[in-house]
Amino acid sequence: MHVGLVGTGRIGAFHARGLRESPLVDRLTVTDTDQDRAARVAASVHAELADSPEALVNAGVDALVIAAATPAHAPLLNLAADARLPAFCEKPIALDLPATDDVIEHVQRAGTLVQIGFQRRFDAGYRAAHDAVLSGAVGDVQAVRLASHDPSPPPEEYIAASGGIWRDLAIHDFDVAAWVLGRPIVEVYADGEANAEMFARHGDIDTACAVLRFEGGVLGAVTATRNDPRGYDVRMEVFGLKDSVAVGWDDRTPLRSIEPGVQPPRAAGYRDFLERFETAYRVELQEFLEAVRDHRESPCTVTDARLALAVALAADRSRHEHRPVRIEEIG
Repeated sequence: MHVGLVGTGRIGAFHARGLRESPLVDRLTVTDTDQDRAARVAASVHAELADSPEALVNAGVDALVIAAATPAHAPLLNLAADARLPAFCEKPIALDLPATDDVIEHVQRAGTLVQIGFQRRFDAGYRAAHDAVLSGAVGDVQAVRLASHDPSPPPEEYIAASGGIWRDLAIHDFDVAAWVLGRPIVEVYADGEANAEMFARHGDIDTACAVLRFEGGVLGAVTATRNDPRGYDVRMEVFGLKDSVAVGWDDRTPLRSIEPGVQPPRAAGYRDFLERFETAYRVELQEFLEAVRDHRESPCTVTDARLALAVALAADRSRHEHRPVRIEEIG
């Protein structure tokens, strides 16, 4: 199929390589607001170059992959819907619910396939945890614990437009926790701290904690930080009445035990999200292409993305108001 890629930054360039390597893609066209960057990426993967997203759509693509900056996501999803094109879009759809709901309504009217890029659903460890819960292998789940720790803060210009730590980082935990357990989050109680002035300037925090209540009474705890001296640390632990299992625990987990006789990790911690989830990013894009080819339903829908955003907004409100917030309050 002929795939159009909008956005050739770090994740976009990575997706360009994955698309070029896919046996389902026989033609690739890219575009970016930075045409020099787009030209470099196009040359590196032997892709064609379009002047704009509109020109790319007019080139007759069969599907659209959106890896542009967050403010462009909603307009590009609407563009794809108007053209009746299936679309893959990095999270989030938008940073607020009204804009998100407008896109959802537009997509539903068009009846097009949209997959949102919550890549942890496609990671082997998270999928194994999902299957263990679904099969009953861990028994009735009582609690979960999740962590998303960046090795170092992103640039300030990124922080300024990111929507904050809940909508940018912890939203992945909110999505994947509900997906693994097969039940939604119904309440959140959150707090956080801006240890660095850079975050305070933008009303953001660099260290965050949240207590989650899931439908049915399962409890969860999430930590999210912008600093981890040992590397990029993303994990999930599921505690059931038959078993306790962990995702993200391997030779490169950036955590060391100080118990006597326990050896430190043999390998360096993961450097960043691309290194930790390289395979998951490739799998999610391949599954999108297969869904387009086979006319299957999206494995991560616009509605799924809205649910995760609502939890992130509830966490932000909880931190500011110092109280538990029900997700139904958010809308």
